[in-house]
Amino acid sequence: MPRSAIPTDLPPDRSARRMLLLGGLFVGLTALGLWAVQDALGGTIRFDARIFSARMIASVGALMALYLLADGLRLYFTLRALGETIAPGAMLRLVFINIFFSNITPLATGGGFAQVWYLRAHGVGVGRAMAATTIRTVLAVIVIFTLAPLALLSLPELAGHPILGRISEAVALLILAYLAGFAVVLFRAGWLIAPIARLIGLGARIGLIGPERRDRWQEQVSAELRDFSLSFRTYLGGPRRQVAASMLFTLVFLVSLFSFPALILTNLGHDVGYIDTTGKLVVVTFIMYFAPTPGSAGISEGVFAGLFAGQVPSGQLLLVIVAWRFATIYFGMLIGLILTQIEIARIGRRG
Repeated sequence: MPRSAIPTDLPPDRSARRMLLLGGLFVGLTALGLWAVQDALGGTIRFDARIFSARMIASVGALMALYLLADGLRLYFTLRALGETIAPGAMLRLVFINIFFSNITPLATGGGFAQVWYLRAHGVGVGRAMAATTIRTVLAVIVIFTLAPLALLSLPELAGHPILGRISEAVALLILAYLAGFAVVLFRAGWLIAPIARLIGLGARIGLIGPERRDRWQEQVSAELRDFSLSFRTYLGGPRRQVAASMLFTLVFLVSLFSFPALILTNLGHDVGYIDTTGKLVVVTFIMYFAPTPGSAGISEGVFAGLFAGQVPSGQLLLVIVAWRFATIYFGMLIGLILTQIEIARIGRRG
């Protein structure tokens, strides 16, 4: 199937009502999670005016800027390594659009789809866009999946923790599953073509799609999967500076992400150990990858509270959780919602 046959005038989710429904689900689950945390802790919420101090706003704002910039640059340089170029302004908009869609869909599935749609609309082929977004994710997953077992084994506060004791053995299996899937896509993409083609054929036999669409989809799957696999090899053999930059900014992105709780707690007057605090957030982030709720809403708050309850007074813990989620998720989602609507309208007019 030629690339021009792939529609670019359709957003990842055409229904504004559906986006609002998913967004509402995220808000509802978040509120439920915060309520459950506070109910478990008991007592009243203690507001601390230092959360709005100039020092807090300036330092957290600076870290947010670094976090968002690194998020965009890690994908930008991955695309450059693949021989693709996208305007810096468009890349910045994509950062927020991805945050929005990643957090209104279960298991962050919508984020990758939204990025492919957006990149396709800006002239990047589907196979290259899929490869770039997957490589970006895999680089982060490798770091997180390497650090999570180390945190579980080395941090005294996590040893024997009731939340984590049951998942320690699953960590190795999950890592192996990710690596196996990545290896199949990279080295044996052909193995996926036949099963997907049979699935499309089944849809035609039971009347879900017509013969013409079946042939078109099967041709598209074959072409894009092969391009997808080729793109991985192109990345690995790409310009060393671009490949190194994509890896460097992945590390900068993750370090900034893991540093938010330590910075917030320090500004609230707590004497925290940076390694211990970031290690806890590595574990939280690892668990969030498998949370079934949109944006891990409700689950992330509960896991964070369980790990930090011994470090933060119960009356202040909810405030810390909200500040952490605002800096890493809520702010980006709000901007992403606005930019998504603007981008949909712009691409619609262009189409």
